[in-house]
Amino acid sequence: MKASSGRQTPLAQRISTHIGLILISVGFILPFVWMLSTSLKTLDKTMEFPPTFIPDPVVPRNYIDVLSNPKIDFARLARNTLVIAVMSVAGTSISSALVAYGFAKIRFRGRGFLFALMLSTMMIPFPVTMVSLFTIFRWLGDHTGVQFLGTLKPLWIGAWFASAFNVFLLRQFFLTIPEELSDAARIDGCSELGIFWRVILPLSRPALTVVALFTFMGAWNDFLGPLVYIQRPSQYTLALGLQSFQSQHGGTEWHYLMAASVLVIAPVIILFFLAQRTFIEGIATTGIKG
Repeated sequence: MKASSGRQTPLAQRISTHIGLILISVGFILPFVWMLSTSLKTLDKTMEFPPTFIPDPVVPRNYIDVLSNPKIDFARLARNTLVIAVMSVAGTSISSALVAYGFAKIRFRGRGFLFALMLSTMMIPFPVTMVSLFTIFRWLGDHTGVQFLGTLKPLWIGAWFASAFNVFLLRQFFLTIPEELSDAARIDGCSELGIFWRVILPLSRPALTVVALFTFMGAWNDFLGPLVYIQRPSQYTLALGLQSFQSQHGGTEWHYLMAASVLVIAPVIILFFLAQRTFIEGIATTGIKG
């Protein structure tokens, strides 16, 4: 029996859906493939027209030249970036989970209004608050004796005061955890902090993985924050190091720049694939319950 005109059969719908997803995936992966291809070419081949995706000859030594280049200390840049990323992940995971638990599991007057007010801060971009934050850190340095400007501290301290987006994600996940588990823990004499630590957090690993991965990627790729607060080349992050590496040459050596870029994004890609199953589970289950 033929399907009526204007309507697709389930098989045709699945085929068209997969084709659309494949085309979208190709669009996203094409820049990465081009970057990887350019990183394996000679300099003259990067300027070739029409361009070719397959490098000929293949020059893997570009990566060795970048790593051994005296003008860019990849080990130091990676260490600085890793410190910021790890501290940001730890801070935002702990603080956002605590705030999300309060909004999801503790009933108090004005909870809905405060939650909406917190979400409204997501509409304020960092450039708007950049000058105010800089002034605050300078004031703290002048009045506490602790140096903030010119150090890595301003780049991760803010993560310990929760993030509206991460609070929203975790709250939505916490709402899917049955209230009976918390009630049973209260009957056994467990405090709210004990319920949070012993009941909620162990069940929230997928959502926490999503928060941690998003935060890690944001801190790892951040350029504007380090540009504002960091003053010495010895404190540069990978993003600033790439910009410095490009500007130190008279013309852009695209094969070296692309090789350096591949080295910068490789840890994020590896981390995603290691946490892929938990990450997808967290994305799928977060936000089911409003």
